[in-house]
Amino acid sequence: MDETAAFERERPRLLRIAGCILRDNSEAEDIVQQAWLRLHSTEAIIDNLAGWLTTVTTRLCLDRLRAPKPILVDDQAFPSLTQDPADALALADMVGIALQVVLDRLTPNERVAFVLHDSFSIDFPTIALILGSTPAAARKLASRARSKVRQQGAPHRRADWEVVDAFLAAARQGDFEQLLALLAPGVVVAGDEAAISAGTPAHIEGRNAVATMFNGAAKAAWPVFIDGRPGAAWFHRGSPRVAFDFTVIDGVVSRINFRADPAILEHLTRRRAGELRN
Repeated sequence: MDETAAFERERPRLLRIAGCILRDNSEAEDIVQQAWLRLHSTEAIIDNLAGWLTTVTTRLCLDRLRAPKPILVDDQAFPSLTQDPADALALADMVGIALQVVLDRLTPNERVAFVLHDSFSIDFPTIALILGSTPAAARKLASRARSKVRQQGAPHRRADWEVVDAFLAAARQGDFEQLLALLAPGVVVAGDEAAISAGTPAHIEGRNAVATMFNGAAKAAWPVFIDGRPGAAWFHRGSPRVAFDFTVIDGVVSRINFRADPAILEHLTRRRAGELRN
């Protein structure tokens, strides 16, 4: 795949990230165009294009937010010195107006780590590159921010696709704490007859047991639509073998059905992480 085609595949995701951070679609388009120009001009060998573009796009967004914004006084422009640039990162449109007060109490690094990981399922190595820290430090920042949000009691109910994608990301990264946070206490995992024949468990119940099963797993699972709902499926040599049909209630996973019935697999539709069908 050539450079242009590869970038176009990533463009919708980059626009969502930039749009949510900046809350301005035109500025988001400008940021993504700048990311393309940087990609086009770099001579570096890029092993992980998605991660590289995510890093560049987010840093460009942060630069835009931190740039002094002029205010008009008697028709003259003066740089605004009263607003901490980090305070501009109020991502109310993405995580809900009720979170604004809590987000304002987070440090800038906590805020970025929390939003990128919990709302966009961006992995900690990538967040660490953006923040200039280590993956372990980025994980701690997100965890600390998450704890502060819970302590404040601010509701942070994510859409079903956000929960599914965050669950898959936590499973791949081995983030046991995040898996627990995304599961209902009485969560059930069950398989249909075809899935059980393929080797999936027939029945598992309880948050700890389910988190343990998925911890460090799901590396071959990709986002799909199952009857129009956001889910995932395990693929082998390009073909879906088992679908993960999620039931999300009140922002947490209450049930995962493993489905390998050919009639189900035949009608799966691949989706990009973060994609919501209208």
